[in-house]
Amino acid sequence: MGKFIEEFYYGNIDPQSRSTKKNKTVQKEMAVLTKTEDMLTNSLKDNQRSWFIDFSNAWSIINAESNLDSFLMGFRLGANFTYDTFVATDTPFEDLLKE
Repeated sequence: MGKFIEEFYYGNIDPQSRSTKKNKTVQKEMAVLTKTEDMLTNSLKDNQRSWFIDFSNAWSIINAESNLDSFLMGFRLGANFTYDTFVATDTPFEDLLKE
């Protein structure tokens, strides 16, 4: 663990490389999404298909940005916990034994 930052820099640690193999609920819903998207794309007329694809792409971008925000906020929260644990010395009471 001593070279964590270096390993992360070189891409040897990828927090996004995760699988849904063990999550049957997510697998089932992904299949529903894929099937429904295919059915809609194939059944809509040209301009409707274009609208649907625009909607899907916009939702994908919003979802990705939201995930990035959650990642950043979680990372900052963890960093604040670490700082508070190992660096900060503020406490609500005064140490009577220290002079």
